[in-house]
Amino acid sequence: MASETLRLAVPNKGRMREPTLRLLREAGLAFEQTERALSVKVRNADIDLLFVRTEDVVELVADGVADLGITGLDLLEEACRPPASVGVVLPLGFGRCELTVAAPREAGYRRPADFAGLRVATSHPNLTSGYFTGHGVAVEVVRLRGSVEVAPKLGVADAVADLVSTGSTLMINGLRPVLPILSSQAVLVGECAGAGTTTELDTVVTALESVLAGRRRRYLLLNAPREALPVINALIPGLEAPTVIPLAEDGMVAIHSVVERDEVWNLLPRLKESGGRDILVLPIGQLVP
Repeated sequence: MASETLRLAVPNKGRMREPTLRLLREAGLAFEQTERALSVKVRNADIDLLFVRTEDVVELVADGVADLGITGLDLLEEACRPPASVGVVLPLGFGRCELTVAAPREAGYRRPADFAGLRVATSHPNLTSGYFTGHGVAVEVVRLRGSVEVAPKLGVADAVADLVSTGSTLMINGLRPVLPILSSQAVLVGECAGAGTTTELDTVVTALESVLAGRRRRYLLLNAPREALPVINALIPGLEAPTVIPLAEDGMVAIHSVVERDEVWNLLPRLKESGGRDILVLPIGQLVP
């Protein structure tokens, strides 16, 4: 690195800004940020946060201005054609969306070949061109920086390739999704050759991983008769094995385990049927397996 202080580029606005700041704070970084701040010093770590446009993060990391950055996978892939020196260090699991080719509802387009010779408006020209070229289809890519979904109404294009999360914006503008190009989410990016080579960088990655691991799991506590242990152990194996603690009440034990968050819904009634009671499900702030 050019300096001892690690520089982390983060979105200064948009839908990824607040989830990014929340993730960093949950990871233990202490900082204050105002709307006009371009750079903020983290109080409890040798890290500077650089608040930049999400679209500029990859370039700043590639140029060495930032050591790490948080951006969308779609923007990384768009910038990395041809391949660049920046790669994914860690998927972050938020900001999920899909770059999708969409067309007017009344159009009968179904396959890539149906778009041959058409104009496709997009803010992702490299990904869009690469997709159709990969299918042997020639289209005219119209690059737009915003309001891509209105291009057909304005007569600028025949179809669009735009990021879709719920699909409501497409519906409002009379469009329907036709062809998926890329599934995207927020990612931590860094230089491929330099990732993991410094203590501070490793610390950042470990802290973020611990938050993401905690979000995917829940801490489960319950009391149960000792004879119910075999059944309950089979239901909640935990990271290793459940922790079992004898209770003052004869024949009763307390069972502690970490379980997958998505399994809790179906797990609770089964634990109750097996003799579990006083069941608590608690969130996990950070988890380092």
